[in-house]
Amino acid sequence: MELIGRRSSHFTRVALVFAHELGVPVELIPVHDITATDSEIFAGNPALKIPTLRRDGSLVFGTENICRSIAEQADPKLRVVWPEELRTDLSRNAQELTWHCMSAQVQLVFGTVVGKLPADNVYFAKGRAGFEGALRWLDSNVDAALAALPADRAVSLFEVTLFCLLEHLSFRGTLPIAPYPALQRFVKVFGKRASSMLTSYRFDTAPSP
Repeated sequence: MELIGRRSSHFTRVALVFAHELGVPVELIPVHDITATDSEIFAGNPALKIPTLRRDGSLVFGTENICRSIAEQADPKLRVVWPEELRTDLSRNAQELTWHCMSAQVQLVFGTVVGKLPADNVYFAKGRAGFEGALRWLDSNVDAALAALPADRAVSLFEVTLFCLLEHLSFRGTLPIAPYPALQRFVKVFGKRASSMLTSYRFDTAPSP
């Protein structure tokens, strides 16, 4: 299976962590120009987004769909906790706000760093305010959300997405993580897993002309 994405992308990293956690071989094919408008550069993804999984002549779009496809190839004894298994409002809100923060960071980075648009534009200013509000909520509730997860899990989508998000804050320098002590503790613990160390963020080097 080939994963078309970027080592600097938190959405891509979620899929890579899943592959390592579940022992499923996946080859990363880097997208070097994220500003491209040719869908073929994104493995035929018409939304011009990453990641995309290519397997058996078929394409799978979107991080969660890709993680589910990877899990289908794994040992069925390895329990994966998906969002539909979360049984409390708090747990479901935690997953929702994690996805929100991941998208909000893309919005800020692509708009203000890649697109060089003014950060004080209302679109980015409100996005940042909502981003910070969601992080404060997650910091206040992450311990309860983690405690509600089944103890016999191999991995959960919530843990992986949250970890990849939080490390991406530091990697991209988008927002400081210092104001969020509970989230810092979570990153320190999850960051000791082999899957975390093997998928650390870096910028892909474009091939020489």
